[in-house]
Amino acid sequence: MLLALFLQSDLSQEQIQKLVIAMMALIPMFMVIAIAIVIIPAWFICKKAGFSPWLSLLCLIPSLGTLVLLYILAFADWKVAPIVPQAYVPQPPYPPQPPYPPQA
Repeated sequence: MLLALFLQSDLSQEQIQKLVIAMMALIPMFMVIAIAIVIIPAWFICKKAGFSPWLSLLCLIPSLGTLVLLYILAFADWKVAPIVPQAYVPQPPYPPQPPYPPQA
């Protein structure tokens, strides 16, 4: 329906009002979707980095908030330690040998 309104060359006042109302309904939905696309990954990144996930709400400030969050994540010391993999040492199926007696 919106495409049909755009293709007409002479729009009446009523058609323009319908177009404006439709856009007023669609734009907030697109904004909520766009905010969710940015904030949800930022929430998980902050949580995995050891920061408060509420820090991801900085992304609500257009451009500057996301830039500040990126600088915080890039230059701060992350509070998580890497997991050191344990070396695999196979256990023998037989009991270990007793120590040798002292030689005199």
